[in-house]
Amino acid sequence: MTMIDISKKRCVIREATAKGNIILKSNTVKLIKNKQIIKGDPIYAAKIAAILAAKKTSEIIPLCHPLPLENIIIEISIATENSIQVSSTVKTTAQTGVEMEALTATSIGLLTIWDMVKQYEKNIEGQYPNTKIEKIIVVRKYKQA
Repeated sequence: MTMIDISKKRCVIREATAKGNIILKSNTVKLIKNKQIIKGDPIYAAKIAAILAAKKTSEIIPLCHPLPLENIIIEISIATENSIQVSSTVKTTAQTGVEMEALTATSIGLLTIWDMVKQYEKNIEGQYPNTKIEKIIVVRKYKQA
């Protein structure tokens, strides 16, 4: 196992955007929209968590290079009556890209939402049949020529 040698690559501006969705009960989405979640505002908490996650990516993914992140933009929106979308755009000037940071930020943003609303998602049996995190993908990658 080895970390990839990037020492011969030149530093250029790099940017990546990742997005993903969390599917919830429509009532849970209404509670979020109306700021009625007991733990607080999941959207605000998820934005902070996503930024922190992007900054810590190399500490939690073993062979990921530590990068000096220059900008992190987290956008969270209610996509449908039962889904919320998290989009993370990360920018750096470095020798390697920031896809992992964008994916990590998106994932942690979604997990933070889940953590804050899971009590509203249980059915009578204590299961979460409607809830799922899905489609976490890199939607854009940019590298200065």
